Amino acid sequence: MQEWKGMLGEKEYVVRELTLDSLDDILRIQNIVLETLEKGEFLSPLSKEEFKDSISKNLMVGAFVEDELIGFRALALPEIDEEHLGYDIGLQEAQLGMVVYQEITNVHPAYRGYGLQKELGKIVMDRLEHSAYTHVCATVAPFNIASLKDKLSQKMIIGALKKKYANMLRYVFYKKLHEEREKGSVELLIDMADTVKQQQLLSEGWIGTGLKEIEDVWFVMYEKKGTYL
Repeated sequence: MQEWKGMLGEKEYVVRELTLDSLDDILRIQNIVLETLEKGEFLSPLSKEEFKDSISKNLMVGAFVEDELIGFRALALPEIDEEHLGYDIGLQEAQLGMVVYQEITNVHPAYRGYGLQKELGKIVMDRLEHSAYTHVCATVAPFNIASLKDKLSQKMIIGALKKKYANMLRYVFYKKLHEEREKGSVELLIDMADTVKQQQLLSEGWIGTGLKEIEDVWFVMYEKKGTYL
């Protein structure tokens, strides 16, 4: 089994593919993270069956310190239905079978502040770049700044802003794998609170590509997309 190693302060951690043996620890960490969130809507928890599915398809990695699971990152092969994120970013039905989701990332509060979420992201994205999948998608709530920065650091872009998951507003992120995106020629900064303006731009072919904080106000950078599907 392939492993990746790193340091959390003075402690070494190891990342490897997860097995069903870690299922109870996965659920325990998810519950701990949910209890520490200030806004519960920022995390859409997965069920035991959803975690089982990700593990069985080798789409989940976990970080261990002295054999104790302290964080994980999950991917998923979504059901192809009317709620598929591929539709939200303009993909055709024939393309949906090659789409994988970045599903969830949890890090035990005792090990935050070391960039572990970002490192787990690098690992799963590297694995995807060497896979047969063509697109990776994810959703993030507006003003969940840490998760927004996480997705942008992986060169994912915003392709939609709409109600998902029982009427909760979400940015729909995506990245076309195996291909570098050309930077747009026109940029605009839009207040993250201005949902209507952002949705208008996205419907006109713009994409969200960055964040900027100006005098305690968060703005989203938008560029003209061109062709990137």
